[in-house]
Amino acid sequence: QLQFVESGGGSVQPGGSLRLSCAASGFTLSDYDVGWFRQAPGKEREGVGCISRTDGSTHYADTVKGRFTISSDNPKKTVYLQMSVLIPEDTAVYTCVGGERLCEKGPNELSSWGQGTQVTVSS
Repeated sequence: QLQFVESGGGSVQPGGSLRLSCAASGFTLSDYDVGWFRQAPGKEREGVGCISRTDGSTHYADTVKGRFTISSDNPKKTVYLQMSVLIPEDTAVYTCVGGERLCEKGPNELSSWGQGTQVTVSS
């Protein structure tokens, strides 16, 4: 069974930093693109960014570009989302997702989702 488990969420003041982890099991992480999504109450789910298995390149939404960084540790089957200069608008449940060609085409019915981890940015 393919599975992702997120961790590292919590509460932080504006301008602070957090690092989220996405641990994979049941498959070889390097076989899949991995993306991060987030959803705030009353808002639609939005893509944050992704890392490609093809060349390791990363892609980010304009709202987080320059503040967030995605990296991977394939032997540990873990993908990280390093978040800095956090603002209240970053408050959301963050979820990782793995799938073939995810960075190119986005998730589909075969993609595997984690359970999500809460990030709260407030004074």
